[in-house]
Amino acid sequence: VYGVACLAQDPRAVRSIYSLKGRNGRKPLAVCLGDVELVYRYCHVNVPDELLRDLLPGPVTLVLQRSEELNKDLNPFTSLVGIRVPNHPFIRELARACSGPLALTSANVSSQASTLTVSEFQDLWPQLSLVIDGGPIGDIQSPECRLGSTVVDLSVSGRFGIIRPGCALASTVEILRQKYGLVPESS
Repeated sequence: VYGVACLAQDPRAVRSIYSLKGRNGRKPLAVCLGDVELVYRYCHVNVPDELLRDLLPGPVTLVLQRSEELNKDLNPFTSLVGIRVPNHPFIRELARACSGPLALTSANVSSQASTLTVSEFQDLWPQLSLVIDGGPIGDIQSPECRLGSTVVDLSVSGRFGIIRPGCALASTVEILRQKYGLVPESS
């Protein structure tokens, strides 16, 4: 899905994303990184490196304990942070070109459908510094394409929790349970 991003270490930019989205300040933003290795800089990782690399880059957001390196104004109401390393070359290159992590969220007003074309979020354009049209993303008629990433809480050792099923639920759960023996939080 299309997203909006800002430098996660800039408190003013983070506030502007919440304002743009009309989003409750208690609903966390994810952090986008260009490379899996950077996860260790911004999070306290308590899972095997191989697990990170099995899920990232990809359509998954991993929720981990945040490190002290992250801007304290980013998600100030939680010690956790969602980490994305998308499997899209352009976004990864953009993240690598920035001076720090990107705060990232879908390009829509909170609670509205995710957007698959730039015209679907044109009401936000006047508030954005830059809009990049990468063409339609997926089948714009398919509801599954609008699901966004699967969000998985890995902050508790040996367990996982599904925060949002998203577009990669089955494959993610299979990796977590079968390959790594993690137990769902509800068990």
